Amino acid sequence: MPRILITYYSRTGNTAKMAEAIAEGAKSLKGVEVIVKRIEEASIEDLLRADTIVIGSPTYYGLLAEPVKKLIDESVKIHGKLDGKIGAAFTSAGGASSGAETTIMSILTAMLVHGMIVQGDPKEQHYGAVSIGKPERREIELCKRKGKRIAELTLKIFGK
Repeated sequence: MPRILITYYSRTGNTAKMAEAIAEGAKSLKGVEVIVKRIEEASIEDLLRADTIVIGSPTYYGLLAEPVKKLIDESVKIHGKLDGKIGAAFTSAGGASSGAETTIMSILTAMLVHGMIVQGDPKEQHYGAVSIGKPERREIELCKRKGKRIAELTLKIFGK
């Protein structure tokens, strides 16, 4: 069964709520295993075991949080071994022009360097799910949509 890893860092709980909503959307499809882990609990081995890796971070000064960057930096040890896996990113931010897109693009850039497959969304939130402040109903629904789309792509590529 294809495995989706959703890993995130959250200090206020906003990014954690987004991770759970993404997981709920992914679990709405049969045939995928969904694992949710705080970034502090995730390891390089977790990245290797997953077919799809979804990383979430709050936006700090237009950048990802240090614990997320730490895992990405450690992933240099397995460079080339994530090639062909699916990647996605999400973030919570403090304001509309606070760098949410640059945070997501920082994560996606690392995934692309690893040779991972990244899928945009033609409807909205093209780069990844974003919540400004606490995720409310609309943001939760967008996260569920993101999770479902990730699971659909995972099944297309890795399903049997």
